[in-house]
Parts: sequence; C-alpha cells; structure tokens
Amino acid sequence: MARHLITSALPYINGIKHLGNMAGSMLPADVYARYLRQRGHEVLYICATDEHGTPAELAARAAGLPVAEFCARQHEAQRAVYDGFGLRFDHFGRTSSARNTEMTQHFARRLKERGFIEERATRQVYSPADGRFLPDRYIAGTCPYCGYEAARGDQCENCTRVLEPTGLLDARSAISGSTDLEVRETTHLFLLQSRLEKEVAAFVEEAGARWPALASSIAGKWLTEGLLDRAITRDLEWGVPVPADVWPELAAEGKVFYVWFDAPIGYIGATREWADAAGGGEERDWRSWWYASEGTVRYTEFMGKDNVPFHTVMFPATELGTGEPWKKVDQVKAFNWLTYYGGKFSTSRNRGVFGDAAIELLPADYWRYFLTAAAPESDDAAFSWELFASVVNKDLADTLGNFVNRVLTFSRRRFGDEVPGGHAAGDAERRLGGEMARLLAAYEEQLDALQFRKAAFALRALWSAGNAYLDEKAPWQEIRTDPDAAALTLRTAMNLIRLYAVVSAPVIPFTAEALAGVFASGTGAGADSPASAGSWVTAEEAGALDAIRPGTPFTVPPVLFTKIGDDDVAAYRERFGDGGA
Repeated sequence: MARHLITSALPYINGIKHLGNMAGSMLPADVYARYLRQRGHEVLYICATDEHGTPAELAARAAGLPVAEFCARQHEAQRAVYDGFGLRFDHFGRTSSARNTEMTQHFARRLKERGFIEERATRQVYSPADGRFLPDRYIAGTCPYCGYEAARGDQCENCTRVLEPTGLLDARSAISGSTDLEVRETTHLFLLQSRLEKEVAAFVEEAGARWPALASSIAGKWLTEGLLDRAITRDLEWGVPVPADVWPELAAEGKVFYVWFDAPIGYIGATREWADAAGGGEERDWRSWWYASEGTVRYTEFMGKDNVPFHTVMFPATELGTGEPWKKVDQVKAFNWLTYYGGKFSTSRNRGVFGDAAIELLPADYWRYFLTAAAPESDDAAFSWELFASVVNKDLADTLGNFVNRVLTFSRRRFGDEVPGGHAAGDAERRLGGEMARLLAAYEEQLDALQFRKAAFALRALWSAGNAYLDEKAPWQEIRTDPDAAALTLRTAMNLIRLYAVVSAPVIPFTAEALAGVFASGTGAGADSPASAGSWVTAEEAGALDAIRPGTPFTVPPVLFTKIGDDDVAAYRERFGDGGA
C-alpha cells in the first residue's frame, strides 16, 4: 500500500475560522485521509496553526495579551473546534514551535550557502506615529489592480494578487490609522526566486499536469509573469528569528522571517513535533516522509485558491534552492471560495457562520455532509440557510435517516431484536448487489480523483438505491402474505445499513459509527466518537450483502437527523445575517 502525506493550509491564529476555511482545506483533507486509512494505506495528516506575522501581533494587541499567550490560547480554541468537527489530524502543531524555528533557520542557512539569499537595502514604509516600520499587514489601503479598498500590504484578498506594501494606494497604518507615512531605508533578506525560475518552471510543468486547472493555472500565471526576488524578513517582534551566526547585524536588529517563508516549512516542523510526541521509547521517522522520499510517498496539499501561489511556486522554490531532496507536492487540491449568500463572511458585520457557532448549533455531520456536497471546486459556491436546510432534510434526514429508522423499527416490531432469517436471496437481491458494487466503484472513483461534490452525489446514490429496493419489495405488504419474504427484505436492508456505516465514514463519521453500533450489542463507540466504522469493503462484499447474519442482535439508534424547519431557517438568518451589506 502507498504512503500518503496530507497537509491542509495552516489556519491562521487570529481567530476561529469560518465555514469557508473548513470547506476549502481541512474538511476535504480529513475526508480523503479517512478514506485512505479505511482502504489500508499508511497516512500522515499534518496541520498546524500559522502563528507568525502581523495579524497575530494585531490580534494580541486588541485582546490585551502578550502575543505568545494569545497564540497559545487561540491554538487550543481552534483545536477544540476541529475536534468538534471530527478532524483526525495525526498531529496539529504550531509554527511557533522550536522544531519549526530549527527547520526554518536550516532552510535559510542552506539557501544562503547556495547563493539564493542575499541582503538588500530596501525602502520601506515607516510610521512616525507608531515609531516603527510597517511590514505587510500593518498597512492597509486600496489595491492598485482591482481597487479593493481594504487590501493588505502583502496580498489583496479580493483579486488574490500578491502586493508590496509600498504599492498600496491611500495607504494607512493598521495600528494607529495614521496616513502620515514615510518611506525609509532598511535592510532585509531576499529569496532570489529569479535564479530558481527555471527549476521551479520545470517542476510545475511536470507536477502541474496532475493538478486541477485552478491550481495549475494560478501557478502558470505566476511563472508567465516571471518570478521576482522577494523579501523574506520583516521588522516584527514575533516570528522565527534570523540566525545570529549567519546574519549577526540583522539578528541584532530583531529581524524575523516573513510568515510566508516559515509557514510552509511548518508542515515539516509539525511532522517533527509528531515524531517527538511518540513517547514511551517509540521512534517515528519523520525523515522518511519528507527527505529523500520521492517515489515512496504521495504528497497531497489542500488549500483555498488564495494560498495556491505560495504552495505551488514559493515553497517549491525554497525546497529546490536548498539542493536537498525535500519532498515536493504531488497533488494540489485547490478550492474556490465558499461565500455567505454571495458575500464575504464577516464577524464585524454579523454575517456568516464560524466553526465554534456551527458546532454549537447542529451536530458536526450536518456540516460535514453539506460542505462536502457543496464544495466550491469548479467555481465559488454560496452558502445559504435555505440550501443548507434543503440538503440536510432531503439527503440526510429523508434518504439516509428515514431508511435506517423504518427498517430497524419495523423489523423489531415484527421479528424482535435480532436480524431475521427468511428466504434465501432472490433476483431482487442479486440486482441490488450488482447495483451496490457499481455505485461503490463510482464513489471510489470520485474520492480517488479528489472530486468531493461528485463523491457526495455518489454516496447519496448508494443511500437512494436502498430506498428504491425497500419501496420495490415493500416488506410492510410482504409481511401479510409471506413473512419469510419480509424477513429477507429486512435482513438485506440491514446489510445495507452496515454497508452505509463503512462507506459513509469518510464524510459523516459520527453517524457512521452510530450505524456500526447498531449491530455491536452495545460495544461500539457510539455517536459521540468519530472513530472509523470499519475497513473498506470490496465490490464483492458490497454485492453479497450478507455480512450481517440472521440472529445477530441489533438496536435501534435515536433519530439520526432532525429536519430543519422554516422557523429554524428564519432564526438562523436573524442570528447570523442574511447576506445583506
């Protein structure tokens, strides 16, 4: 079996993330990782909080906390939300860790040794009112390309263009709001990407052929425009310090590495944290995942489209520049944006749903299924409460939940608390088995291809086929004339429930575990645990529908999904906003 390294774009530390972050990075990565684990692959799913840079300092200042304490608190708050969503990271680390400092400084030293980092005197924005230089996000203003008035000094979140702070129009300090800004000379380290352009282009040409069009087109655009040498240090108090043994003067000035230099290296740093956390004498070989692992590890990255340039060009340039055999990405699964009624999520404007509120409102599987089924893959996708309620009610409550409830309650009422026997399988069951094998193959094909909307559609088709079979056989009518025929139908339907427990686990793991627990005589983990509902099934096993034998005890779980009514939708719109400005 292949070894799969999976990372999702690191969530920034300055607050709980909204549903768009979940849909475009962490959730699909978790679905894919769960699927691969069930199929027997060795998987390492790594994530971490991205803790350096200007926003962390600004958020800590607003909270009245030292930045280190602020980041520690926010890391635990984010971890709690991701636990609530059932995200099963192998390790959820921090870019402020000692391991990431060590790795970032190692990369910088190697790049310097090989002539790909140099010191340059630059002209940078200085704020007399604040008494300091203002790097990247300490400056706000109007994007010179699209006119967006709330652009940051490093990137416009509206058009995704990478910016320089001195290029903003109507610039102002993000600290004091002062427009009295000067341009003064200072010295920073630059990564000489221009010298690495040919190597990066060759990498993108080869690897990008496997990437979705969204990722390959963004990377290609950067290369077409030509790679520029970029400053990789900033004048900040919080960050990975420039090593004094290489750049003593800059270290003395308190220079730290730019967050977008150290953040991708944070994947490696977090993997080393994972190795360190083994304990008990167990040793984990982090190098086998990241160093000289080409051909033995398949590396898949998940991210929103605004993160694509840094992962497909800048981080590969950093890796290539070291001259060391660091593992580079094989597949980049990039997503468009999930919007809220077509507009941006905004805490200040009471618009949109954020992770902590989502988990407090409804069970995780409601969100996991919807965000998978509505994944913004081919284009931006708009969240609305009306659409959310429709998907939950039709797919989860009616198609899956109702099937499980009516099969188990009817069988218990007519045959007791054990799986009934009845006739041997007939033509209808053989046709159903063939359909299950075909639908399972379609579902696997979409998951293998990282097509999550299509995968959700294929999963729903598996559920729907069970309902069609039940309606065709109508055991509530069979019971009147041929109880053994009704028993066969119900026994087959119970085997479908067990099949659904397995194949639904990547997307709705809490529900899948509850379904598996139906036949576990109370020994299952139950609906409070997002553990795996079992190993994957083969097409033959899916077609046989005989894993649950007659006489097996079963229980009837509580209602799996409660429908969302019109009054609920109205209340949610009032609480979270309705998309208005």
